Amino acid sequence: MASAKKHVPIVKKRTKRFHRHQSDAYKCVATNWRKPKGIDNRVRRRFKGQMVMPSIGFGSNKKTRHMMPSGHKAFLVHNLSDVNLLLMHNKTYAAEIAHAVSSRKRVDIIARAKELGLKVTNSKARVTTET
Repeated sequence: MASAKKHVPIVKKRTKRFHRHQSDAYKCVATNWRKPKGIDNRVRRRFKGQMVMPSIGFGSNKKTRHMMPSGHKAFLVHNLSDVNLLLMHNKTYAAEIAHAVSSRKRVDIIARAKELGLKVTNSKARVTTET
């Protein structure tokens, strides 16, 4: 398995999720972020002590965006031909086997990835047998 190429340190400006205003007070208001649109809304008007709204400043560095802590970026693999696409990119991308792939195909994919020196993020999923 090839180690990832050198990169600048991964810095997350915010790891907490942005919650919707008043989603903690009402069960019918889901926590998924929605921008407040009311004319008197405290969050939209950015009053001190209120929750913060997502803005462009919370974005990650473009070089480290979507990067895993190992330094690879995930690439979803459904079959052997998808694995062969990563032949020259084993330092940048790591293969992630798709959810719907059967255990028989998973064994083939993992074997081919090992030949190519690819990192597989979920290599132990649905491959081991019960003893």
